[in-house]
Amino acid sequence: MASLPTHKSHEPSGFVAPSSYLRRSRGQSHPNPTQMSYGQKTDSESAIDRDQRLGLERIRDFLKVRTSYDVLPLSFRLIIFDTSLMVKKSLTILIQNGIVSAPLWDSKTSTFAGLLTTSDYLNLIQYYWQNPEAVNRIDQFNLSSLRDIEKAIGVQPLETISIHPQRPLYEACRSMLESKARRIPLVDVDDETRRAMVVSVVTQYRILKFVAVNVSETQLLRKPLKHLKLGTYRNLETARMETPVFDVIHQLVKDSISSVPIVNSDGVVTNVFEAVDVITLIKGGMYDDLDLNVGEALKKRSEDFPGIYTCSIDDRLDAIFDTIRRSRVHRLIVIDEDNRLTGIISLSDILEYILLEGEGE
Repeated sequence: MASLPTHKSHEPSGFVAPSSYLRRSRGQSHPNPTQMSYGQKTDSESAIDRDQRLGLERIRDFLKVRTSYDVLPLSFRLIIFDTSLMVKKSLTILIQNGIVSAPLWDSKTSTFAGLLTTSDYLNLIQYYWQNPEAVNRIDQFNLSSLRDIEKAIGVQPLETISIHPQRPLYEACRSMLESKARRIPLVDVDDETRRAMVVSVVTQYRILKFVAVNVSETQLLRKPLKHLKLGTYRNLETARMETPVFDVIHQLVKDSISSVPIVNSDGVVTNVFEAVDVITLIKGGMYDDLDLNVGEALKKRSEDFPGIYTCSIDDRLDAIFDTIRRSRVHRLIVIDEDNRLTGIISLSDILEYILLEGEGE
């Protein structure tokens, strides 16, 4: 898995073999998957299949006995937005605090009102594009107006889900998969007032890192990706450096995805445009930068952008978990030996695999 310094260069460089992230005890080595035959029923294949099942079982057992509350760090900060807050103000607060989502609270009814995410801002931009005469009124929108905007542009709103912090982490994962949410708020009930209160928000990344740190059996997941039903490899949305940002935003909204790989004329991956990149472009309530092309927009990224993580179909899930343990990974771009785009593996894909693979209905 590799990190590309994409805010400085459009050319791919610095690819790191995912196997370099593997943890190995002194004197121990894992079989080399490329030297094994998966087309025949051999003892080696049976052993790897057995280890793969065992690793998945241990992960599921772990998720069923640990609670969502266990995932939270000892100390953390929680920012909650009232639905009466202006959209422009909420954007400023997100940027100032380096976050991309926040729980919403309806002070009129004293109830949890869902989660504000980058998708809401993308929908707002889509509304602006469809109704250019409304651009002067965008700054007057408050967060409670976002659901009306979803209806106006014909976008299916995400289900408002939450879970009690003491419920098993496994239930939180299943709820996220069923609702296609990338994060889930933890909502408790105050003992005295009996009113709901938001405790925190748990993301897919935090859950998978929790697993990577605490479940040693992730090292048993040694089957290469090419033998797993993991990731998307067909009908991939892509863009070029010269593609207008508006066109990429349309792709993100239409397909409900969080990123679009940027490729050159040879199909070589040079960058990735992410939904969070849009937040940088509209900070301060200015929408002029949306007229830029992708290459110009990516130059506005922060210097601490972590880069792009990649893998190949010959890499293994144990290496991916080790990368998640070490780095803040939100997706993996699957490339071939010439750095051409092959597929995309999202955290949702990984979560779905470890929860449902081999479980049948």
